[in-house]
Amino acid sequence: MPQPSSQLERRLGPLDAAAIIVANVIGGGILFTPPQVAAAVPNAVWFLSAWVAGGALALAGAMAYAELAAVRPRAGGEYVYLNAAFGRLAAFLTGWTSFVAGFTGAIAASAIVLTFYLERFIPGAANSTPFFVIPLPYVPLTFSRQTLVALSAIALMSWIHIRGVGPGRIMGNVLAALKVSALLMFIALGFSIGSGAAANLTASAGPVQPTSWLLALIPVMFTYSGWNAAGYIAEEIRDPGRNVPRAFALGTAAVIFIYLSLNILYLYVLPVADLAQVKGSVLDVVADRLLGARAGDIMGVVSIISLAASISAMTFAGPRVYYAMARDGLFVNVAGRVHPRYKTPAAAIVAQAVWAGLLVLSGSADALTNYTGFAIVLFAGIAVSALFVLRLREPSAARPFSAIGYPAAPAIFVVACLMIVVNGIYSRPGPTGAGLLVIAAGVPLYMWLAHRHPVS
Repeated sequence: MPQPSSQLERRLGPLDAAAIIVANVIGGGILFTPPQVAAAVPNAVWFLSAWVAGGALALAGAMAYAELAAVRPRAGGEYVYLNAAFGRLAAFLTGWTSFVAGFTGAIAASAIVLTFYLERFIPGAANSTPFFVIPLPYVPLTFSRQTLVALSAIALMSWIHIRGVGPGRIMGNVLAALKVSALLMFIALGFSIGSGAAANLTASAGPVQPTSWLLALIPVMFTYSGWNAAGYIAEEIRDPGRNVPRAFALGTAAVIFIYLSLNILYLYVLPVADLAQVKGSVLDVVADRLLGARAGDIMGVVSIISLAASISAMTFAGPRVYYAMARDGLFVNVAGRVHPRYKTPAAAIVAQAVWAGLLVLSGSADALTNYTGFAIVLFAGIAVSALFVLRLREPSAARPFSAIGYPAAPAIFVVACLMIVVNGIYSRPGPTGAGLLVIAAGVPLYMWLAHRHPVS
């Protein structure tokens, strides 16, 4: 029987990687965060400016990541860049946060939200009445029809991505294409046959404070998060020096266009004051006004496709981080092996699925993602700052791609991330402090792992 190796195969093209970016980014966030942003920024122009700023920052970050990934085309994304620039501890903490909450929490939360949309077509799918509860201290595990459906979605996506890059790529590309097509069709119908008011795009429901606008950038950046997905899978992209930057540019530009178009449509249909009052999915509310009684079923299908695509993309990208950590002795060793037949980091995929499943059963996903949402901005800012460190440290290194707008664009990105994080700590010390504790909890684990696997 062939022994498992530790090398992944380069089988992905730029469109495959761009599809993973689109699928990874456009998920539940754009369904639920616009009302939060409107509540913090009750002015249509300033509301849209937050989404424009978030898109510009995402593009600036994507171009910086494109250079980092082209120079170091290895699996792992931020983990690789922080390791090279700032050392193992910083790298471990970004990987630790990704495993504890970043990918797994988002997968678990998306799987639970998925059950509510499946309920339209499969009655009882979202029934949370417990079958039984395992009474663990502080985090009892609840088994219900809802949690079992969510676990099934996670298990199915994990099984597909374990079976090979080919099946995972096909699944991701099909779901991404369906998602983008459905959203573009909805946007086109909304502006062509929908009833709205252009005056809503300049309306105001109250003053906007600078701190509120900065605070609104946290959910905006969280909704844009995932534009860095191509960095996680760089080791599997053909001709990475050329194709990784293409993937970053194509995927991020597509997301920015769709997000801005959707938010303009939301405002066209709903005044900013009404948008701020929406509970649940704003897409459903807008669709109901545009399409009438059949909107629920139509948007249900669109939302199921969107959430499934996001779960698929995160199932693809996340395990590449743990795989990279395991190769350096900072995760369970088996996660650093590639399946001998399927050529995927199968053990890392299983580890992610198990932890995401525990988050589903414990109901901890929403809390963890709320606490650590700012960490996405924090580690993205640190990763982009690594670009400056590595340029100074390695001036003669071959750079197949140079970040567009360097040094101004990445510098603006880093400063913006710093301002967002500092403002988050000042404005929301409770959740942000809890998130910092989650990150800090990785330090003793790192010390133990680093002692067992010192740098050779």
